[in-house]
Amino acid sequence: MDKNIMIMDHPLIKHKLSLLRNKNTGTGEFRSLVEEISMLMAYESLRDLPIEYEEIETPIEKCSCPVISGKKLAVVPILRAGLGMVNGILHLVPTAKVGHIGLCRNEETHEPEEYYCKLPGNLEQREVILLDPMLATGGSAVAAVDLVKKHGGKDIKFMCILAAPYGLEILSKAHPDIEIYCGNLDRCLNEDAYICPGLGDAGDRIFGTK
Repeated sequence: MDKNIMIMDHPLIKHKLSLLRNKNTGTGEFRSLVEEISMLMAYESLRDLPIEYEEIETPIEKCSCPVISGKKLAVVPILRAGLGMVNGILHLVPTAKVGHIGLCRNEETHEPEEYYCKLPGNLEQREVILLDPMLATGGSAVAAVDLVKKHGGKDIKFMCILAAPYGLEILSKAHPDIEIYCGNLDRCLNEDAYICPGLGDAGDRIFGTK
C-alpha cells in the first residue's frame, strides 16, 4: 500500500467502529463515537507536528520544554457529515481554524456538486486536515482537495472513518502528494455507491435525519 495511506489499527478505534456500525446505535451515541474516533485518529495523524523549545518555570525550577511550532492548523470538514468529526480535532488543538466545504452527492450520477466553500486565510502557511467520515467513490474527496489547493493549500491531510478500496485508489491517484488516514478499509461499494459493510449514511446518523 502507498506510504501516504495509513489504515488505523488501534484496538480502541476498532472497538468504537464496531459500535458505530451497529444499526441499533442511536443518534446521540453515534455522534459521540464519531467524535471519539476522530480524536483518536487525530492523535495519530498529528504526531509529525513540529515542536520547538521554550523556557518554562515549574513550581520547582526553570526548564526547557517542547511546544508546538511551525505551521498553524486548519480543520476543514466536508459538509455535512464532516462536521461530526470537527470537535474531536478541536479537543486536541483548540486554536485550530475551521473552514467549511459544501459538497453534496448527486444521487443519479454519484458526482460531487459544490454549494459552499469558506476557508481560513493564509492557507499556504497552514497544515490542512480535510474531514469526511466516508471515502466512498472518492469524488467528493478529490473535489475538496482540488478546492483547498486552489486556495493555496499545500500541506494537506485527508481523514476518514471508513474507506472503500475504489475511493481510496481514486483519491491517492488524483492527489499522490497528500496523506490519507482511514479508520478502516472496508470491502467494496454496492450498486448505490455505499460502502459495504459500512455504517449507512453517516450524515443522517449523525444528525438524526432520513
